[in-house]
Amino acid sequence: MEMPRPNPQILARKSELIARLSKVLPSDAVISDPVETRAYECDALTAYKCPPLAAVLPSSTQEVSDVLRICHDMGVPVVPRGSGTSLAGGALPTEDSVILGVARLNEVLDTDYDNRFIRVQSGRTNLSVTGAVEQDGFFYAPDPSSQLACAIAGNIAMNSGGAHCLKYGVTTNNLLGVTMVLMDGTVIELGGAHLDAAGYDLLGLICGSEGQLGVVTEATLRILHKPEGARPVLMGFDSNEVAGQCVSDIIKAGVLPVAIEFMDRPCIRACEAFAKAGYPDCEALLIVEVEGSDAEIDEQLETIMQIAQSHNPVELRQSTSAEESAKIWLGRKSAFGAMGQINDYMCLDGTIPVNELPFVLKRIGEMSAEFGLDVANVFHAGDGNMHPLILFDANKPGDLERCEALGAEILKLCVEVGGCLTGEHGVGIEKRDLMVDQYAPEDLGIQMAVKDVFDPNWLLNPAKVFPLAASEPHRIAAE
Repeated sequence: MEMPRPNPQILARKSELIARLSKVLPSDAVISDPVETRAYECDALTAYKCPPLAAVLPSSTQEVSDVLRICHDMGVPVVPRGSGTSLAGGALPTEDSVILGVARLNEVLDTDYDNRFIRVQSGRTNLSVTGAVEQDGFFYAPDPSSQLACAIAGNIAMNSGGAHCLKYGVTTNNLLGVTMVLMDGTVIELGGAHLDAAGYDLLGLICGSEGQLGVVTEATLRILHKPEGARPVLMGFDSNEVAGQCVSDIIKAGVLPVAIEFMDRPCIRACEAFAKAGYPDCEALLIVEVEGSDAEIDEQLETIMQIAQSHNPVELRQSTSAEESAKIWLGRKSAFGAMGQINDYMCLDGTIPVNELPFVLKRIGEMSAEFGLDVANVFHAGDGNMHPLILFDANKPGDLERCEALGAEILKLCVEVGGCLTGEHGVGIEKRDLMVDQYAPEDLGIQMAVKDVFDPNWLLNPAKVFPLAASEPHRIAAE
C-alpha cells in the first residue's frame, strides 16, 4: 500500500515538536520514544504498519486544541485515533505524523432522560454509553461488534453501525451534536441537544468523514427507552443462496426485525467452538431478532417463521430464555475473534441491495475458488452490509497480495450490483484506491474541495480516503 514520503524537514524538527507539545500536555501524555510509539504503528488492519513520529494523549478539548495549533504551526500531519479498532486502516500513521489519541477523553458530561440524550467525551467506549444509562431503562442503539472496545470518536469518524442498525439506524441516525476542533485549533459546535439544527447539515458531513475534517472531542447522542422484550430465532439452511433469499423475502414481507445476522459454515463452526451457543450444523445460519411486547413478538415471529419454513430450513428454533438469547448473541458478537483463533484473515465491508444477496453470495463462492482462498461470510443481512472474511497465511509469500486482489474484486462486485464500497468500516487506506470504481473524477473533486475548506493544508489523517493520484493536486497546492 503506497504512502506519501515523509517530510524530512518535519523529521529534523522532532525535538522542537516534542518540546512544544510537552509545554501544553502532562509529561505522561507525550510519547516520543521509538520503542513506545510502536504501540501506535497500526490499528486493527494489522497488515500495514508504520510507527508515528510521536503520539499524544490529551484529556480535554482545550488540550486537543493546543496540540492541533502547534502541529498546524509546524506543518505536522495529525492522525486522530479512537481505540484503534479500525478495520480499514483509518488510524494508520505516517512516519512524519503525530497520533492524537482520545482515550483519556472518557467522561459522561450530561444526561437528560426527559429529552433523551447523553453528552459524552469522544474517547468513551460504545458499550459504556449504554452502561451509563441502562439502570434507568435506556440504551444507546448503535452496537458494532467491537463495542466493548471501540470509541465514540471512531464510531462518528466511520459512521459505524452494528447488528441492530436495521431498526435503529447507524451512528448518523443517533448523533445529535459534536464539539470539534479544526486543524488550526479552532473549536466549533455543530448540532446540539435537539432533533434538527438550523442551517446546513454540517453534522451529517462530519459523521463518516474519517478524521479528515476535524477532531471530535465531545458528542451528544440520542438514547432510547429499552424495549419491553426481545427474542431471537435461529434459522439453519443448506446453502448460502437459500439463506440470502430468505432474508430478501422477510424484508419484502414488510416485517421490520431489529436485526438479521448471517453466518456461513466456516464462521458457524468457529463461533460454536468459541461460544458454545448451540448453533446447528448447517451451511448458513440466520439470527433474526424482533422486539416489543410478548404479543408483538409472537405476531412478528409467526410471519417470519412461515417465510423461513417455505425455504425448507435445516433447523428453526426460537430462544426460550434470556440466557439462551445472550448465548446466541455472544456467538455472533465473537465472530471476528473466533475466526482470528484459527486463521489470519482480512475483514471486508461492502453494502449491497438486499435482493442481490443470493447472487453476490454465489459469486463470492466462485471468486473464492478462482483465487484459491477460503472466504467466511458474517454480516448484517437486513441492510445488506456484508463482511466477507478472506482467510490467508500472513507468513506465506504472495498470500497477502492475493488476499488484497480478491478483496478488491468482491468490493467492485458490491458496486456493480448497485451497492457501495463501505457500510460502516470506512474507506481508510484499505479501499482508498477503489474509490475511482464508485465515484467519477468530478464526484471525488467535490469531496476533496470540502476537505480544502476544513483542512486547507491537508494535514489531518494523511493518505486516507482519496486515491493519492487524485488528491495530489490538492496536496501540492496545500504545501
